[in-house]
Amino acid sequence: MIPFNKPCSIGTEEEAIRQAINQSKLSGNGPFGEKCSNWLEDRLDTEKAILTPSCTAALEMTALLAEIGESDEVIMPSYTFVSTANAFALRGASIRFVDISPETMNINAEQIAKAVTSRTKAIVVVHYAGVSCDMERIMEIAQEHHLWVIEDAAQSLMSNYKGRPLGTIGHMGTFSFHETKNYTCGEGGALLVNDSSLIERAEILQEKGTDRSQFLKGMVDKYTWRDLGSSYLLSELNAAYLSVQLDHADDINEQRLRIWSRYQQGLQQLFDDGHLEGPQIPDDCQHNAHMFYVKAKNSEERSMLAAHLKEQGVMAVPHYVPLHSSHAGKRFGTFVGEDRWTTAESEKLLRMPLYYGLTEKDVDHGIKAVHAYFQK
Repeated sequence: MIPFNKPCSIGTEEEAIRQAINQSKLSGNGPFGEKCSNWLEDRLDTEKAILTPSCTAALEMTALLAEIGESDEVIMPSYTFVSTANAFALRGASIRFVDISPETMNINAEQIAKAVTSRTKAIVVVHYAGVSCDMERIMEIAQEHHLWVIEDAAQSLMSNYKGRPLGTIGHMGTFSFHETKNYTCGEGGALLVNDSSLIERAEILQEKGTDRSQFLKGMVDKYTWRDLGSSYLLSELNAAYLSVQLDHADDINEQRLRIWSRYQQGLQQLFDDGHLEGPQIPDDCQHNAHMFYVKAKNSEERSMLAAHLKEQGVMAVPHYVPLHSSHAGKRFGTFVGEDRWTTAESEKLLRMPLYYGLTEKDVDHGIKAVHAYFQK
């Protein structure tokens, strides 16, 4: 069976972890954590990068930094992972789900504009499959209404919009280093703080609400409880693993893009003949080959195609169930406007195997298996 995903491994992560074990600091923000943060800041040209235990934790930090509360509303897509909504529901905010654009599966900017009310505090965008949302229009809407823009860029490290790295365009951005992501340390994440006025508070939130980071820098002679916060530190063991991945980020990216292109070329005839739809990349976006998906005509055909591929030894899987249709989604949020695309498109989407180390032979086997289904 060709699995849907294998966690990325370069081969030298074990040695880096051994080095971390032998150093005097393990809890976080040590030498390996600093190396990873510096890499993100330099490579992405962002004000501040803070490593976190997960992208979920980073999103929770954005909710605290934006001072989201019970009287606030937050606009986001329904087609996303639960962490995107949880971070703000935990603060008591009301979630306003809006429709996506079927071409990219990203939040529709014009639906955002229609969903803004006097209680709206923030817009959370999700760059699905590492393909950027319409950030120019979204930032215009945010500026007009004085709203925070938070980029859930969990899938998007090494992707760009008009030459700007995703995660650096809004006021804050978040990344995931979960085992399913292009770059991983098992569980991990990062918060990008693009607004310099938020940096000091972000460091306090990361250290359980204390000014411990300032104490370690020699800026205060003792540290005390200053604010709300939690344990938002990434272990040095995880950071050591991640540091190896970031050292090889370009090699990983280039291999994934080759795999993505091979799928695209191999399935293009089925797209042209109308049997399937393939991913669409806007001209102003550079993606990172986080995933390659196809869209069947409906949910029934998707299920039959997935079953056929499994019989052929290829594990292809669907993705999110729209949040607004879930029990918690109905409790904590409301879908605003017409659900024209979110549910219908989500029921058609099927993701093909794509991971670092996937061989051309296995990619070609997957392509042939898809063709065989339609020939049959």
